[in-house]
Amino acid sequence: MGQVRVARVAVDVPLPHLDRAFDYAITDEQADDVRPGVRVRVRFAGKLRDAWVLELADSTDVERLAPLERVVSPEVVLTAATASLVRAVADHWGGTFSDVARLAVPPRHAASEAAARPERPEPAVGESSGVLAGFPGGERYLAGLSEGRPLRAAWNPVPVADAPGDWSGGVLDAAAAVLGAGRGVLLVVPDADALTHLGSRCAAVFGAGSFTTLSADLGPAARYRNFLAVARGDVRLVLGTRGAVFAPVADLGLVVVWDEGNDALAEPRAPYPHAREVAALRAGAEHCALLLAGYGRTAEVEALAQRGWLVPLAHEAREVRRLGPAVRIASADDRAEDRDPAARAARLPHDVFGAIRAGLASGPVLLQVPRAGYAPSMACQGCRTPARCPRCAYPLRGERGGVLVCTHCGPLPGPWSCPECGDARLRAPRVGVRRTAEELGRAFPQVRVVQSWSGHLVDAVGDEPALVLATPGAEPVAEGGYAAALLLDTGLLLGRPDLRAAEEALRRWLGVCALVRPGSRGGTVMAVGEPDARALQALVRLDVAGFAAREYAERVETRFPPAARLVQFDGPRAALDEAEAAWRPVPGAEPFGPVPLETTGEGETWRLTVRCPPAHGDALVAGLKGVVADRLSRKAHGALRLQVDPF
Repeated sequence: MGQVRVARVAVDVPLPHLDRAFDYAITDEQADDVRPGVRVRVRFAGKLRDAWVLELADSTDVERLAPLERVVSPEVVLTAATASLVRAVADHWGGTFSDVARLAVPPRHAASEAAARPERPEPAVGESSGVLAGFPGGERYLAGLSEGRPLRAAWNPVPVADAPGDWSGGVLDAAAAVLGAGRGVLLVVPDADALTHLGSRCAAVFGAGSFTTLSADLGPAARYRNFLAVARGDVRLVLGTRGAVFAPVADLGLVVVWDEGNDALAEPRAPYPHAREVAALRAGAEHCALLLAGYGRTAEVEALAQRGWLVPLAHEAREVRRLGPAVRIASADDRAEDRDPAARAARLPHDVFGAIRAGLASGPVLLQVPRAGYAPSMACQGCRTPARCPRCAYPLRGERGGVLVCTHCGPLPGPWSCPECGDARLRAPRVGVRRTAEELGRAFPQVRVVQSWSGHLVDAVGDEPALVLATPGAEPVAEGGYAAALLLDTGLLLGRPDLRAAEEALRRWLGVCALVRPGSRGGTVMAVGEPDARALQALVRLDVAGFAAREYAERVETRFPPAARLVQFDGPRAALDEAEAAWRPVPGAEPFGPVPLETTGEGETWRLTVRCPPAHGDALVAGLKGVVADRLSRKAHGALRLQVDPF
């Protein structure tokens, strides 16, 4: 064809068989506004659809081009680097460009585009706080960042309340080195609390207004206004939660992901990418530096370290123990009821009460309880058999005052005894925050009791003696650090039916250690559980690297992620049978199933799980995505769901 003005666009249609670029003609009136990255409207399959311009061309293979309907906005919201990242993420996780672009670019807010652009000061880069430089290899890493080198590292700060600066100090050291070199910085955190803390530190170090934040909590107007500031190049320092990992930072020099094992960094919408992996993909594609940080270390990061793709920045375990709190284990079976009436009342080990008393002598004491409720279930004290109603066999639950209640039959008319061993004593194996607070309030009647859980959060407590009970992730910060912390019911976190249960439990326990004073000031952490549990042993030694290495070795032996790519394919049995032609040619592919999941009004849903070596993962994902695309194009019956390396 002759010379024509062509816009190659990605249409916002989340259908795999339409996951490609389409050509449209640019009219004379649109010529000045059409640029790569702008939003347009196109007529597609008889309907008006949103689309993004990917590139401009002078020719096309299409004989008759439909024109663009209109340019929605001349703002470039999808840069070439972001579009490339969106494509890579979609291919890696088996999604579509449209699915990922919605995660990367917030909805348009026209008033924000028309608003005046405020003046933003440059970040004031001063001297480093010295936090990151105090770790082995830290000085070399910072020097490389200052020179603009794309260095990649994993950092594990010491989990203690008054280390030389907290985790944000090390993150800002890395950011300052890159900002001083004149490049952009992107800092990603898992939740609003971490974002607020990091924002206050950035304001103190770099100056108010020198950075912007990206978070869904901001609301549509503020989020889009801040996004435009980044896209226009008005700001070089960007902070945000998981979606910010796609932020179009100009001349990006560093991406930091804090608390990289936190499941809040995993996107709950298709195609379910994790910010840690997206950051790694982006660092490789844009040749920028990367810092994956956290008190714990995931098997995914350990795999990258063992490959030499990134370098660990961490103290030896012996030095971490010297700087951190003292950690001990109290056996869950050692109640010592004959020695301590309080232990008999609260069903806690004797050593726990000793630790509480010692801690209260110098400050607040934190107790982490895995559940927020009162007493979810009861069990026999002697043989641990779950207590069930003698009439309907439904689990019995306790109420205030010790009355046993069946949710079907109501209160028990008489005493209960175990049908297995005859013991009449009961215990609550999964006691929640409220029940534990009630029991400890009776054991320590003169001490203030504070409770914190989701929906009832307490941000901070003072340095006066108090019992602070919280669920994981809801622990308040104590002024000056906690004198002691108790980790109760550790077996509940370790016993979850989850590949990452031990890894996640250790991450949460290390987060508690980070709230406690160092051992040199009497700070103590006591975990109640089985002493031979590997995660608890790693906690006692504060050996993050050793635990991650053993965890990864087990993944290699059992062929689970990250030592393999794992793909779950849910749909009707016919679709799973068709999928065999896609996964069978992949070298090393190994199927599990299909197994039935559920039956709905649309029919029965089955699940096929296929794993293969990481080197062939892209071929496996592409093949199964092709099955989805083919069935959708034929309008075959049944909903389909593809999930790669489910978190």
